[in-house]
Amino acid sequence: MSKKESGLVYSSEWGRMCPGCEKPVAQCSCRKGGNPATPAKDGIVRVGRETKGRKGAGVTIISGLPGSEDELKKLATELKKKCGAGGALKDGQIEIQGEHRDRLVAELEKMGYRVKRSGG
Repeated sequence: MSKKESGLVYSSEWGRMCPGCEKPVAQCSCRKGGNPATPAKDGIVRVGRETKGRKGAGVTIISGLPGSEDELKKLATELKKKCGAGGALKDGQIEIQGEHRDRLVAELEKMGYRVKRSGG
């Protein structure tokens, strides 16, 4: 079986893999892989809400943040404290439980990020 036929989509070492070029999603050269809802990093942080796959419970998703995994974890912890809610860092996106878009947009703007609300 050749490398292209293996169908590798996840590696315990690298995380999510692009099905097109079979590189880690963060290093994808073909841009076929990854989350199609996540735009390319254009310097704008997007704050949206999602309920899909969560039995109706909404979470606020923050995507497009620059920085390493450790920096994003620290930022996630700080934002969760500001909202008084739980959350996680998944695939380079910060998820915070509940509807906190307005508060998060204001906090991120104070930190110097260019922020847009995404979704409805």
